Amino acid sequence: MKAYHLREDPQLGRRVCPFPVTDRLAALVPRSHAVPWPTWLDQSPRMLRDILELCRLRTARGLAVLSWLAGSEPPAEFGWLWTSRRLTGPRQERMYGAAARVPDAVLALVLANWTWALGTCHGGRVTAPYLAGTAYPGDGTVAAAATMTLFQTFDRHPDSRPAIAAAWAVARVCADWCKAAELHAAYETQTPVFTYPRGAGPLPQGGRPWIERLFRLC
Repeated sequence: MKAYHLREDPQLGRRVCPFPVTDRLAALVPRSHAVPWPTWLDQSPRMLRDILELCRLRTARGLAVLSWLAGSEPPAEFGWLWTSRRLTGPRQERMYGAAARVPDAVLALVLANWTWALGTCHGGRVTAPYLAGTAYPGDGTVAAAATMTLFQTFDRHPDSRPAIAAAWAVARVCADWCKAAELHAAYETQTPVFTYPRGAGPLPQGGRPWIERLFRLC
C-alpha cells in the first residue's frame, strides 16, 4: 500500500506528502523518543561514549519506524525496538535492515534536517531541547537537565555533533510525518513533511561508520 505522494515544487524541490497513518504505527513515534539521555554532565570519556551510543540507538530506531511509516511491512511485534541496551548482534542487524528500506526520497528529508543542524550556529540550541523534551515529556525538571547535558556536549565536543544531529533529524522527520498525515486525514489535502533547509554544498561525512551506513553516505 502506497504511504505517500511525491510532489515537485518549482521552488522547494521534491516534497513528500504522507497519506493517513494507522494508529498502530502512529503510536510508535512518541515511544521511539524515549531514550535515557543523561541528566548530569561528566567530562569523562565514558559519558561521551554513552551519549554517542544513545544517538546511534535513537537514529537506527527512528529510521526503522520511518521505514514502516513510508510503506515497508512492519513486524508483528516491536518489543525488540525499545530496550536501551547497547545496539549489537542480531538486534542491530534487524534494526539496520529496517532502516535500509527507507526510500531515497524519504531519507532525503532526514539528510536535509541533518545538514541544516550541522551548518547552523544554532544546532545545539535546536537539537538538545527537542531530544530531551520528547524523551522526558512528563518531567520538565529531568528534561531541562538532559537538555543541558546534550547542549554542552554538542558545544564542547565537535566530534559529537554529527551523531546528535542525526538522532534529532530522524526524530523530527518521524514526528513531522505524523503531523502531515493528520492534516491529510482531517482536510483531505496533500500536506508535505516539514524539513529545515538542506545545507549548502556536498553532504558532510558522518565521522562515524554507523552514520555513513544508516545515511548511505558511502
